[in-house]
Amino acid sequence: MSILNFLLCIVTLSVLNLPGGTFGMFPFLILAECCITTVIAFITVLFFKRNYDSVGKIAVLFEIIYLTSLIISGFYPFGRDDDSLVSLLMYLNSGIVLFLIYFGNQIISSKGKS
Repeated sequence: MSILNFLLCIVTLSVLNLPGGTFGMFPFLILAECCITTVIAFITVLFFKRNYDSVGKIAVLFEIIYLTSLIISGFYPFGRDDDSLVSLLMYLNSGIVLFLIYFGNQIISSKGKS
């Protein structure tokens, strides 16, 4: 999920054609934030192994921690400037990644059962 968030951030910023001086290193900020989120989620899963027995539950855990870290980092999507637009798209990107992981897992697990 971290890599998908990073790649989707790169695609989003390249489509928007925002100034590189302002948003050039932005995907790497997202990558660093995703790495921190991954470590926190991994430690949480290690402590609570019985509760996180599926990919879907782990994906939701990652999403909750990631959204919390976005809020703490100051990604506020409410406003009219480019920063707010990028923040809104980062929240949208994380929802898309959760959708891809969750339903991709559902498709793979349904093929395994049949």
